[in-house]
Amino acid sequence: MKQSQSLLEELGIIPVVNAAGTVTVLGGCLVHDEVLDAARQMAKIFVDMNSLHEKIGAFVAELVGSEAAYVTSGAAAGLVLSVGACMANGDANLMHKLPCGSGIVQNEVIVQKLHRNMYDHNLEVGGASIREIGSKEKTSAEDLRKAISQRTAAVVYFAYDPQNGVLQLSEVIALSHERGIPVIVDAAAELPPVENLTKYLKMGADIVLFSGGKDIGAPNDTGVILGKRELVKRCMRLGPQSYEAYDTGRRVFIGRPMKTSKEDILAFAVAIKRYIRTDHKARLSEWEKKTDFMIDRLSKSPKIKVKKTFPGVPHNRPVSIPRVEIEILTQKTAIELLDALVKLNPPVYAYALENKLFLNPQCLKDGEEQIVVDSLLKLLQNQ
Repeated sequence: MKQSQSLLEELGIIPVVNAAGTVTVLGGCLVHDEVLDAARQMAKIFVDMNSLHEKIGAFVAELVGSEAAYVTSGAAAGLVLSVGACMANGDANLMHKLPCGSGIVQNEVIVQKLHRNMYDHNLEVGGASIREIGSKEKTSAEDLRKAISQRTAAVVYFAYDPQNGVLQLSEVIALSHERGIPVIVDAAAELPPVENLTKYLKMGADIVLFSGGKDIGAPNDTGVILGKRELVKRCMRLGPQSYEAYDTGRRVFIGRPMKTSKEDILAFAVAIKRYIRTDHKARLSEWEKKTDFMIDRLSKSPKIKVKKTFPGVPHNRPVSIPRVEIEILTQKTAIELLDALVKLNPPVYAYALENKLFLNPQCLKDGEEQIVVDSLLKLLQNQ
């Protein structure tokens, strides 16, 4: 540990106070010792990777309540693999053609315009095209009906609920399944509440994707595909440890760059087991206390207006955790205040929207809410 700490110091890597949330650019989440111990245990042995994937997948599926599960190198990798699985439909010849997609008839994925986001280009990595439906105001059932064709591989639903105007997931599933089209739900950051692990599956979604490196507490480069057994199996066939006969030899598929280490796979399993047995009411209570503390202290400054909020789109997910919303009453902008916060020692990271600053208690260690408040008040005094 001392060697690691001294190397951090030698390289000038400074730990930051994270009031933004489980965002990838800040490293995702903190990893519990129990999870790290599992990774250390696995680091000392060799295993058959396909067997490991199968056994861990069965373990996670039973734990969660899914037909099947497959641990990936993040939710984005899950998007690529699940779309590819829907395009190739288990046909080895088509699997070999990805990502070019030449000769693949089902090469479109349907996405609501209201769901378009900075991550949806991952749908195209495997060779698919995005078929956008609806407008910025609304998506109708008829929009989806008209869009489904012989070219449709899947309908992808980005779980940004609650969101005005979207065609709700229950309708998306019903209409898609009428035409035999699978529905993929990207719920990467939709935890907590823990019930979301099974919510979308119970609604009938064929594939549901979660990030491991967010609230689950696994390494930041992990994720999981949950869903129908046959589809998950097809995802695994496209994955990084898959080799299949092709002509006179063997070949790997589009998932090869998305390698998951044996350490990550076991660590994810331990993390999700811990997550399911965690007292989530107690966690929410702690976040409420931190939020209330920051609001109480910050509200004493005449230079800002402070309140508690439960955000929706386009805030950092999830929306179930309270935030401190700060409206700045001086000439300073929220972005300028953010820039000043990250230059402090220790650096404090939050996020801004519509010229308001937001503090998320999810990743604040005990006592760091005090650091956030002191840092903000210090900067405000100098305005």
